[in-house]
Amino acid sequence: MRTILITGPGGSGRTTVAAATALRAARGGCRTLLLSAERADTPGTLLGTATGPRPVEAAPLLTVWRPDAAEGFRQDLADFQRRAAGVLDLLGAARLDAEEVTPLPGAEELTFLRALRDAALCEKYDLLVVDLPPLPQALALLALPEELRRYLRRLLPPERQAARALRPVLGRLAGVPMPADWLYETAGRWDLELAAVEAVLTDPDTAVRLVAEPGPAAARALRTAGLGLALRGLRTEALVANRVLPGTAPDAWLAGLAAQQREAITEWEGEYDVHPVAHLGRDPHGPDDLAALAVPAVTGPDRPVEWAVADRIAEDGVLVWHIPLPGAIREELDLIRRGDELVIAAGPFRRIVSLPSALRRCTVSGAGLREGELRVRFAPDPGLWPAAAR
Repeated sequence: MRTILITGPGGSGRTTVAAATALRAARGGCRTLLLSAERADTPGTLLGTATGPRPVEAAPLLTVWRPDAAEGFRQDLADFQRRAAGVLDLLGAARLDAEEVTPLPGAEELTFLRALRDAALCEKYDLLVVDLPPLPQALALLALPEELRRYLRRLLPPERQAARALRPVLGRLAGVPMPADWLYETAGRWDLELAAVEAVLTDPDTAVRLVAEPGPAAARALRTAGLGLALRGLRTEALVANRVLPGTAPDAWLAGLAAQQREAITEWEGEYDVHPVAHLGRDPHGPDDLAALAVPAVTGPDRPVEWAVADRIAEDGVLVWHIPLPGAIREELDLIRRGDELVIAAGPFRRIVSLPSALRRCTVSGAGLREGELRVRFAPDPGLWPAAAR
């Protein structure tokens, strides 16, 4: 199944473009699911059918789903209270009833990621259109699965389960119950769920469609977003230049704004596959208006983003890791080697990535930024590198 992640600066009309993209695919015979992070029923208003926490058919071959964070959080908390009953009773803690539970910060994001996983694993659809929050919330959401998995592995390493025989002894010495098997089982379940979401985001059939209204503010937001997406290894499929004014506007004020839009679009065309979408002169409402927007169709999978390792040992004595980072600035780049991981800081973004196996037996000998690509050089460690390869 193809997955298209749609986001853009706030107020750019990303939900409208997401609904129009999903409707066009469905009318073309593609079984489509529109998954929206919108709290308000904006997709329902656009499509003329109320949507909510249960998937509903908004048009032939088109299903819309807006997950409910509150319900998901209540279910998770009830499950936690059931599993931690022994510890809660020991502490004299009062249980929370379902009706008094409100979502905590972060619950909405986790609920949406779980829905994304469930939608991607469902075999009922050919295309998943994901209406993400605006930038930069979308970038934080896309980074969450990888970051949470790393935290889980550090806080509850799976290998520590081997010491389960010692827990009763430690519990008697400490006078309180030690972490039980259910805690590690829960961590393992969360890790599997997050891994499934991460697999969707890194799948070659997943791409990002950006939506922006042409102008200086959007140009700045897209430059930052492009760097954040590249650091995550996500490919941008297209850029929809939304609400484009006609170039023959009779009014001088509108003509000046149209000229500013054309200038921004020309600049974007050097970096993206740009698709201008005309302003209808009103807010779109109903399937006919969405069809009139003529958003681009979702095409087949393109070449995925690759972080290739080039073997330059024969020529220069190094391996070179090529990391595409379009829009990166040399002065805002930082690299730190931590064991088998590399910490990459680029502008406001930061990512910790595991080194490919060959590079783990090397030391970092230098790095450089050239033509939007970070090239990190690794020299083989004589004590770890196979003698035959030297």
